[in-house]
Amino acid sequence: MLFDSPSTFGRAFRIVTFGESHGPAVGVVIDGVKPGLAFDLEAIQGELDRRRPGQSELVTPRSEADRLQVLSGVFEGKTTGHPIALAVFNENQRSGDYKSIQDLFRPGHADLTYDRKYGLRDPRGGGRSSGRETLARVAAGAFAKQQLARLGVTVRGFNREIAGIAGQVVDWAFVERNPLRVADPACFEYQKQAVEKARDEGDSVGGVCEVWIEGLPIGLGDPAFGKLDALLACGLMSIGAVKGVELGAGFASARRRGSQNNDPLTPDGPAKNDAGGTLGGISTGAPVVVRAAVKPTSSISKTQATITREGEAAEISTKGRHDPCIAPRVVPVAEAMCALVIYDAWLTQQDLREGTVPAIQEWDWEAVTSLLGRM
Repeated sequence: MLFDSPSTFGRAFRIVTFGESHGPAVGVVIDGVKPGLAFDLEAIQGELDRRRPGQSELVTPRSEADRLQVLSGVFEGKTTGHPIALAVFNENQRSGDYKSIQDLFRPGHADLTYDRKYGLRDPRGGGRSSGRETLARVAAGAFAKQQLARLGVTVRGFNREIAGIAGQVVDWAFVERNPLRVADPACFEYQKQAVEKARDEGDSVGGVCEVWIEGLPIGLGDPAFGKLDALLACGLMSIGAVKGVELGAGFASARRRGSQNNDPLTPDGPAKNDAGGTLGGISTGAPVVVRAAVKPTSSISKTQATITREGEAAEISTKGRHDPCIAPRVVPVAEAMCALVIYDAWLTQQDLREGTVPAIQEWDWEAVTSLLGRM
């Protein structure tokens, strides 16, 4: 099964995340790891640096170094075969920012639902529901990325859209050179202005994150409930800021005829990739292209209507250090969840085929991949 507790994810490759936003530490335990695998701590730290706060004026100014510590499972740069425990110790909490709203429910947050479900909640930054929990996913996903790279698989993402302004081309070299992690240089200034305007007005904006998974073999994913696209959707929807997921043509396929939407097959492979790299929930060997709708940051300083724990009408203005657009920091998280799903599916397929994985189909995907930037 994909998870057997609220904090567990994966089958053959399993992770358990722990910690709260304003607690001592946030971390992850990784299980199902073979011994002798290279463990590149600096590469994992590099992924955490992409997610951490305080990167630019367009994200929260909370200052956290987010330095990762290895607590177990690694010796002299190699995995031991035992559970790997990784942790980041919080250093810059300002729990006092939440004292004035500890008895109010913040609109868009999990305050009300956590309180009603558990009978109590941690008001300091959202506790377990905080986006800070995602650094544990990024750490585990970075390790999965390392293993996938050895297998010829790459996982990379960008923001296709910010504040309703969509990019039309994909310039990968530009993605990590701008604070919004968008891929179209022609749209960047307009997107940046939209974020700044929302920030100055005490508001926030959302975006659409797009992840490309390339180099997959044919055959990953399992019917009927273990479909690869279903697992990717589950992984991405588990990110608190994500409110929708689509694969390939996605919702646009609902507005087409079958003759338009089907990917014609040729001796050299499909003529296009509107299926997004899966058929019947199994990878086709084409790039898997998945998008996640990222909602506007819920914590805003604009005054909003809410209720108290006792159900009385009230007003709230959330103070503190918050992202006017969380989408730039979601990109590494989305990549991590995709990497976790893909590596888990790869290991599951190895078990199915007695240690073998189907060879990558010798199709030339250059022409298909070139179309992705215009989707």
